[in-house]
Amino acid sequence: MAKISGFKNDAARAAYMRAYEALEAQWPIPATTVDIKTSFGSTHVRRSGSGTGTPLVLLHSFGGNSLYWDFIVEELTRDRVVYMPEMVGAAGLSVQTSPMKEADFAIWLDEVLTALELDQVHLVGYSHGAWHGIAAALHDSRHLASLTLIEPGGVFNKPLWSTLFKMVRFGMRKQTDENIRALAAWMTPGFTATPEEFALGKAALSTFNMRIGWARLLKDAELQSITTPTLVIVGGDSVVSRDPAEAARRAAQHMPAIETEVYPGMGHAILDQIPERIVPRIQKFIRQHDSAQLGSVG
Repeated sequence: MAKISGFKNDAARAAYMRAYEALEAQWPIPATTVDIKTSFGSTHVRRSGSGTGTPLVLLHSFGGNSLYWDFIVEELTRDRVVYMPEMVGAAGLSVQTSPMKEADFAIWLDEVLTALELDQVHLVGYSHGAWHGIAAALHDSRHLASLTLIEPGGVFNKPLWSTLFKMVRFGMRKQTDENIRALAAWMTPGFTATPEEFALGKAALSTFNMRIGWARLLKDAELQSITTPTLVIVGGDSVVSRDPAEAARRAAQHMPAIETEVYPGMGHAILDQIPERIVPRIQKFIRQHDSAQLGSVG
């Protein structure tokens, strides 16, 4: 049977949409949305901002969607348009209709960017979105002016078996408020979700079956083949990597056009913990790799 992600049933989708709409009402700046048909299903894209900088595309983490970026979108849109697609195969307003393999993330991204009439973009991915970003760069980088990977667990070194075991145990348990908060306290210490964020995250975990796979450890030759200018940002105490500093060193050793930043004491929720440091670092990097203004729709 084909591996197609989706809500468990209509009632599950309705529960998710109630939480989604409650958080969407808090979006801080004007936005438009569009649904784009791709080979793998319909992709929901949120657009905010204006300016002449090369457009920015943000890929959310597992359990997230385009609304995740609400706390930093104002700063990111000061000099450019920002596009926030909801990944096909993840909980949200996108709808998967065909299975996806690793290389398909590049095809999906190409189809989304083509529909938006974007020739060059800066791509930023967080956590699971970082995996989708580097997979796209590995298989088809022609649209990428730069690539920023925030907490790309499992890409540069393997996670600890204890981490994987803990995640599997969580997946087997009932996703009660208590269990979800316990997982969050372990995985993203230093970050407390708002009631609306918690409700949407819980709905994503409890109502949706995601079947688009996980990151894998890239080989040296694969890393060496990625020539897109890349910024890697990791938390020094993150649990998604066996050794975050070692992961950054391996990336720097093999990727030809790379900058790395390790933030001691920070965990997997580094962007939520210290956005006042992470966002300016990303902006500095992408401005160094800006190209001429390109057309966009949305």
